[in-house]
Amino acid sequence: MTAGALRDIRVIDLSRILAGPYCAMLLADYGADVIKIEQPGSGDPTRQWGPPWFGPQDLSGVGTPDRSGIGESAYYLSANRNKRGMTLNLKSPEGQSIARRLIATADVVIENFLPGALAEFGLDYTTLAAGHPGLIYCSITGYGQTGPYRDRPGYDFMIQAEGGIMSITGPAGGEPHKVGVAIVDISAGLFAATAILAALHHRAQTGRGQWIDVALFDAQLGWLANVASNYLVSGEPPARHGNAHPNIVPYETFPTADGHIAVGVGSDAQWRRFCALASRPDLAAEPRYATNAGRVAEREELIGLLRGVFRQRPSAAWLAALQAARIPAAPINDVPAALNDPQAAAREMIQTVAHPAGPLPLVGPVAKLSETPATVRAAPPLLGEHTNAILRDELGLSEVEIAELRRDEVV
Repeated sequence: MTAGALRDIRVIDLSRILAGPYCAMLLADYGADVIKIEQPGSGDPTRQWGPPWFGPQDLSGVGTPDRSGIGESAYYLSANRNKRGMTLNLKSPEGQSIARRLIATADVVIENFLPGALAEFGLDYTTLAAGHPGLIYCSITGYGQTGPYRDRPGYDFMIQAEGGIMSITGPAGGEPHKVGVAIVDISAGLFAATAILAALHHRAQTGRGQWIDVALFDAQLGWLANVASNYLVSGEPPARHGNAHPNIVPYETFPTADGHIAVGVGSDAQWRRFCALASRPDLAAEPRYATNAGRVAEREELIGLLRGVFRQRPSAAWLAALQAARIPAAPINDVPAALNDPQAAAREMIQTVAHPAGPLPLVGPVAKLSETPATVRAAPPLLGEHTNAILRDELGLSEVEIAELRRDEVV
């Protein structure tokens, strides 16, 4: 197997839930040695966020010594593949000492504690960087390390509400809706991963690490993209358009003779081709509809006409005709249909990895690198699965010393 691009990078993942673990998983996909550190006995809270479970569920969340009776939540499994896992009580002086020793061997730390919390344990950036100036330390919090909200806990749903996305999501005239995936957490993890890669490049040039401050709130504002720009340029608050686009018409879902499809006419040339395949030369000849700006201005009238047009044929006929005319169009799949689509299979987007409970299907890496491809090498670790090996192999502890740590509930 080709070695990953980050094969010489070690990451200590002190994060929980989704944004931090997702960031660390992306780095692990690219070959980094990621050590996930969890609280003994309970671990990452997402281990209990089920059903559904993969494997028989042990309600204690710990499992048995022979790994039987272990069920992992699907939520936890989604963000922790390719990592080694150990337990460590960071509230104990011994646990803090072990964490510092491990971090001394690492290139990157990812954490999502409240601002200032890890300083109490001597695990903050300032303390660690004094003895490890090349360390890259990424903090992911709800609102960042500065500002009036810095001490507030941040959850994806609340940030979606506060960050504007719910005001533009959902039916026009309807109540606010959140996005169906924890997209703030995911996007914060993506921003964090790209920042870490930038910091690694900077360190390669200068030898210096740095502190990366990623806020869920900032991430939410950052991916408002054109919607934020629309407001900043015009001063007009964005409206809720349901499945429609604020700047492009027609660009939404349409009812057909037997269902619904998604259609995006992104240029005036596509508009003319659409009118031809729909046998509506009158629409192509109408000056008010000739340009996208005109179609946006006449949105309500035009969409009403097009709904009548689309109802004249079944979905399959429309999709075939639109795709043949090089006009973007797609069926509206549910999640099973999307994951089982032939394109998903061709792109190896569903991959299976060995797990103590059986073959585990996971969504695979997105980016395809020709020389150093991202890979799914290992299932998300069981709670504390690699604790002994990490303490022995990375820190040189003896079996007696490890047994004493377990006795004292340090690991």
